[in-house]
Amino acid sequence: MKKTICLILVLMLLVSALVSCEYFPIEIPDTSGGEGGTGTNPGTENNGGNSSGNNQGNNQGNNQGNNQGNNQGNNQGNNQGNNQGNGQGNGNCLTSAMHVDSDANGICDNCTADVVVTLDLYGINDLHGKVFDTDSQIGVDELTTYLKNAESRDEEYVFLSSGDMWQGSAESNITKGMLVTDWMNHLGFASMTLGNHEYDWGEQYVRDNAELAEFPFLAINVYDRTTQKRVEYCAPSVVVERGELKIGIIGAIGDCYSSISSDKVQGIYFKVGSELTALVKAESQRLRSEEGVDLVVYAIHDGYDSSASGELSSSRISSYYSSELSSGGYVDVVFEGHTHQKYTFYDSYGVYHIQNGGDNKNGIAHIELDVNYVTDGVKVIAAGVVSYLTYSSMEKDGIVDALREKYAEEIGNAFGTVGYNSKYRDDSDIEQLTAELYYQLGVQTWGEEYSIVLGGGFLRTRSPYNLYAGEVTYSDLMMLMPFDNEIVLCSIKGRDLYNKFFNTSNDDYYVAYGDYGAGVKANIDQNATYYVVVDMYTAQYSYNNLTVVAYYDSYTFARDLLAEYIRNGGLE
Repeated sequence: MKKTICLILVLMLLVSALVSCEYFPIEIPDTSGGEGGTGTNPGTENNGGNSSGNNQGNNQGNNQGNNQGNNQGNNQGNNQGNNQGNGQGNGNCLTSAMHVDSDANGICDNCTADVVVTLDLYGINDLHGKVFDTDSQIGVDELTTYLKNAESRDEEYVFLSSGDMWQGSAESNITKGMLVTDWMNHLGFASMTLGNHEYDWGEQYVRDNAELAEFPFLAINVYDRTTQKRVEYCAPSVVVERGELKIGIIGAIGDCYSSISSDKVQGIYFKVGSELTALVKAESQRLRSEEGVDLVVYAIHDGYDSSASGELSSSRISSYYSSELSSGGYVDVVFEGHTHQKYTFYDSYGVYHIQNGGDNKNGIAHIELDVNYVTDGVKVIAAGVVSYLTYSSMEKDGIVDALREKYAEEIGNAFGTVGYNSKYRDDSDIEQLTAELYYQLGVQTWGEEYSIVLGGGFLRTRSPYNLYAGEVTYSDLMMLMPFDNEIVLCSIKGRDLYNKFFNTSNDDYYVAYGDYGAGVKANIDQNATYYVVVDMYTAQYSYNNLTVVAYYDSYTFARDLLAEYIRNGGLE
């Protein structure tokens, strides 16, 4: 009986509220209190009608009249009378769904409540695993403090990522991204869009991190080649609620499949271009119509290729972003990544695009919005990259030390010294040295069976790019050469050897060779077969037309050759 009465009371409260806010112009019927009477007269301001409900209910039976008549009749009458009578003048809207803002001024027409929520969106892209402070990298301990202070600033906020969070540091590479994912859990990230470097160790490590993560991985356009369906370890979008707002975040990876060593992603492919645009449009429509979101955020691991501010025409960003998403109202703001550029601009339709420069030292992307949760109107209040200097002097958060301790056994001696570097060496010095080490390794390993022409290929250091004078740790080398690309012996035709290696226009190709290689270069046979030593990224780049003949140790990479060279005094 009590459950029935409670259900009736809830229904009557909702009905009276709808009348109060005039959201649905329906007539409230006069529901009698069973045989106990009509109860309180609806519509009066002084809770009248008690005697009718009480007397008639008592006269017709204490149990049925008092319980059913008084409780049902009086509660309906009291609530309806109070809300319709007393409340009609001040327009009590009991839920946000009952508000009306016909003039879109941010004030409910009926109850004068403020229906605008200020929301702060913080985006991190291309962190590349840099969690610890070292001589050559800035960690995240102060950044963590700054982000945690969002709550103390009384903000409604969302933390999100646009990808490439793991690959690039010893602490993250050795733990295969787990340490970074743990850090993101600690801060309560809403989502992480997958970047190309999330795949540098293969799909299994993405799955492992997805199990650890307390937030979803987003990639609306990553598909399984076998099933032709979206991969199961990521979602197309996520909906988060902040105050009265429902925020939809759609994630996508850009056209950067070729930036991944193909042996790591043989089972998947990316839908890009018009296919990606169609996916995002459909998901946005679903989020708005089915999920009722007030705001759609697009987090894509792709972006503009230089710094920019102000307005950019749709044609200038068309290589990675379709103007249809802005002109059709499918997205409200866009967080980007991949290109390591720092910018804040808006497109031809007023939609803001933002990216920080990556590696934490370039700050974090921030957009402040006013969102009307009745009309879904969105207004950008402020947009820009929060400088590292804003939080660099803040107190260090203890989570970094906690993570260092948690993963201490795995990280081991990565921060120990391997040797000494006598002078500053820039990126080209290191890349050329790596090519020479590839060549030397090839001659020592396969030289008796194969005539090795050269070693090298696509070799590019990562941030901090250069090697400074002083003691060198394995962690330093891992940041410069973070990729786990195996070293291999390959065969190649003379025409491709000349065009792709000896005479290449790619500034990131470095080669080293001896007398035999010099002789081949001077008198190359276009149709002959030659042998070179490269890593798997170069070997699997289809335009090079290389065929893998033999593999070196699967646990030895470019940074390991550099470490051994320095350990033997090569840079003293």
